[in-house]
Amino acid sequence: MSTMMAEQRVELRHTKTELGAMEARLRDSESRLTDSESRLTDSESHLAASERQLTDSESRLTDSESRLTDSESRLAANERQLTDSESRLTASESQVEELSKMNEAQAVKLNSMETRSNITESHVEVLKRNSQDRKVAFSASLAAPGQGGNTGPFNTGITLVYRHIYSNIGNAYNPTTGIFTAPVRGLYLFRFYMYGEGDSSVPITTALHKNGHHVAVAHAHQATGGTNSSNGVSLLLEVGDVVYMYLWAGNKIYDSEYHHSTFSGHLLFTM
Repeated sequence: MSTMMAEQRVELRHTKTELGAMEARLRDSESRLTDSESRLTDSESHLAASERQLTDSESRLTDSESRLTDSESRLAANERQLTDSESRLTASESQVEELSKMNEAQAVKLNSMETRSNITESHVEVLKRNSQDRKVAFSASLAAPGQGGNTGPFNTGITLVYRHIYSNIGNAYNPTTGIFTAPVRGLYLFRFYMYGEGDSSVPITTALHKNGHHVAVAHAHQATGGTNSSNGVSLLLEVGDVVYMYLWAGNKIYDSEYHHSTFSGHLLFTM
């Protein structure tokens, strides 16, 4: 009996020892659990902070992506504007080149026109000088101052000498011979007027002659009163050509201090 109790006491001590060990292990486990729970709490805190950071990062990323999209859109718009500007610049450069070519062509034309203008001005100056040097005009009536009456009739035709000089610019008309001599080649205008007293038997006929050849005539004839006639022509004369008035044979012409019968001519222009 005592042996069994002793054994039971041993077992009890052994059980107490094991129980103490288990309690120590339990306390260690609880300590470790507490530490794990603390670490878990800390991890969860870190995780929550990480999640918040992640959320913030995602928000910032979304904002960045939005800004990037906006930047890309603006970049695309800028590229389109740049392309449009380049196209307009190319068009402007083409226009500038075309305008430059036009300006060059206009400059050539302007130079040509200036050259032609200078040549024309030179020609004008020459013509002015020629015109000044070659002014030719005369006008005269048949009767000399203080004289008058009929000239003719004669058995042969004669050259009429117009002695009363109104003007004789260039001295191409000779009041002694009645002959006009062309000093330059050109177109000349001549006019002649005649007057006569009526006479049934003697007509009034004068003719313009050039170099001895008949050109134009003025004729009148009536029995009583006074009669007149006139004519005029433009002639191309060479230097030295002569023009004069010719009274036909058997005809007469009258003049007085009133100067009824006249002969005039002037240079229209040189040729």
